[in-house]
Amino acid sequence: MFKFMLRFLLVGLTMFLLAACRMNQPPPPIIQPVTASPSSTLSRPSAIPTQTQTLPPSTASPAGTMTALPSPTPRPTIKQVLIISVDGLRPDAIALAPMPNLLALMQSGAYSLTAQTIYPSVTLPSHASMLTGLCPAQTGVDWNDYLPERGVAKGISLFTLAKQAGLYTVMIVGKKKLRQVTPPDTTDVFQFINDRDVVLADLAAPTLEKGFDLAFIHLATTDDMGHAYGWLSPQQISVIRRADEAIGTILAALDEAGLRQDTLVIVTADHGGHEQTHGSKLPVDMTIPWIMNGPGVIAQTISLPVNTTDTAATAAWALNLSPPSDWIGRPVTEAFGEAPTLRVEPRCH
Repeated sequence: MFKFMLRFLLVGLTMFLLAACRMNQPPPPIIQPVTASPSSTLSRPSAIPTQTQTLPPSTASPAGTMTALPSPTPRPTIKQVLIISVDGLRPDAIALAPMPNLLALMQSGAYSLTAQTIYPSVTLPSHASMLTGLCPAQTGVDWNDYLPERGVAKGISLFTLAKQAGLYTVMIVGKKKLRQVTPPDTTDVFQFINDRDVVLADLAAPTLEKGFDLAFIHLATTDDMGHAYGWLSPQQISVIRRADEAIGTILAALDEAGLRQDTLVIVTADHGGHEQTHGSKLPVDMTIPWIMNGPGVIAQTISLPVNTTDTAATAAWALNLSPPSDWIGRPVTEAFGEAPTLRVEPRCH
């Protein structure tokens, strides 16, 4: 019995001495995680900069851990572009008439009521610049009547770009001379409708409902009544309201066909007017409305200068078309929250 107790005490003492020795040993080393070197074959997410990039101070936390870089504004999904030109519409007539459909587009879209057309501020040269992104000196359009022997506007038009990309194009106009804005083979559908705006819109609606990639609708009566009775006369104001009804019919057609949510709509004019004429460099002749509504457009008043040549450039940008280097027009990208592009004034001398 004495020997058993002695053996138990010796074992306990031995275990105590071993534990004390372990307590005096240094702790095990901490192993740091291994990061991939620049030559590593591991894949690198594109959102994380390489060693040759410099992070802005705001991308690192005080503890030195990396935070995600802000992603760029996603490009809006635009499947088709519709341009509506109300011939001779002055910006101040929109509220004066009033034009509720156009005012609604302005309220939820981006717009400028100080946009500028080209000189001379007349229909054919102005529409040529609107749809080519070029100045009159480049388009060569120095006439304002239907003169087929003079050919068409020089340069590569918006419709030419669209056809080169295989897009389906529509042009419906209230003045025959607009046939000379772009070559005939650049429009899949071309209609000249010599009638009131509301009639033109009724006839255009079924064509638009069938689908398009690029469409241009020209409403002529505001200009006609300005020449007959004077700009902002009661007679012209009356037909300006009808032009707004025509715009409503066109937008309803897009809704009916399920196209509206994917369509970028631009409403503008070729020139203004005073008394019973236009064509001068007077502000009332040169100043036009420019309204854009559709996918990705941020509701705002556009503060930077807008020119009629920007219409073609903005439509091309929306349709992912690459414009020629000689285009004077620049896309109005700030309407989509993008950085504005350089737009020098005046555009055309």
